Amino acid sequence: MPRRPRIRNPLPSEIPVRSLVPSMLTVLALCSGVTAIRFAFAERWEAAVVAILLAGVLDLLDGRVARMIKGSSRFGAELDSLSDVICFGVAPPLVLYLWSLNGVRGLGWAVVLLFCVCCALRLARFNILDQDANEDGTVQRFFVGVPAPAAAGLLVLPMILTFELGWEMFQSPYLCAVYATIIALLMISRLPTVTLKYVRIDRGLVTPVLLGIGILVAALATYFWATLALIGLFYFLSLPVAVYQQRQVAAKTQTGDDV
Repeated sequence: MPRRPRIRNPLPSEIPVRSLVPSMLTVLALCSGVTAIRFAFAERWEAAVVAILLAGVLDLLDGRVARMIKGSSRFGAELDSLSDVICFGVAPPLVLYLWSLNGVRGLGWAVVLLFCVCCALRLARFNILDQDANEDGTVQRFFVGVPAPAAAGLLVLPMILTFELGWEMFQSPYLCAVYATIIALLMISRLPTVTLKYVRIDRGLVTPVLLGIGILVAALATYFWATLALIGLFYFLSLPVAVYQQRQVAAKTQTGDDV
């Protein structure tokens, strides 16, 4: 009998350990986001917020590390998207619900569901736009809508302000419901937002930028919640700036086409 041709596995049997580092960071981010829910059930609110912010930092690092070591893969991209839905679409609104939104019962849960759905839609749109940009070779100078990690950080801003100022008004379930709805809609909006991926710094500004980073770290170590609140407010201020810059880029592009 003729021997059947053996089907070879197109995937390599061994891969370098360094290529797993981005996925390891993604898994750590996922664990941190889910742990925030556990802290919220135990009413350890500050630890819950820190866990969500830590998930955001790890999510920021995994993509950067993947590009640095050239370890990007479709598996890593899919894992990152699934992790982002849980870390930034499920954990933050659940923490906010247990902290405040449960005071309005059904309305608060509806806001949680709205935020989860908007986050999933935001990530799905981002994956499509990113894939189209890679195929076309175009450069995305701005995000479309508020990114999921940034939205998660903004969502817990009332908690951060309460930790710093002690004002119970920020824990009002009605105020938090309106605020969370606005953040959810910003994720699926067409609003251009700043991305640091393609930001370039002049050589002469390297030293001031590094000095600023040192000052930021010192501020976080000394005035943690106040610094986080200022970062959140600064991000809100960057939204109209991004809209202005996007219009400037569009005007220059149109002028160049006309010429």
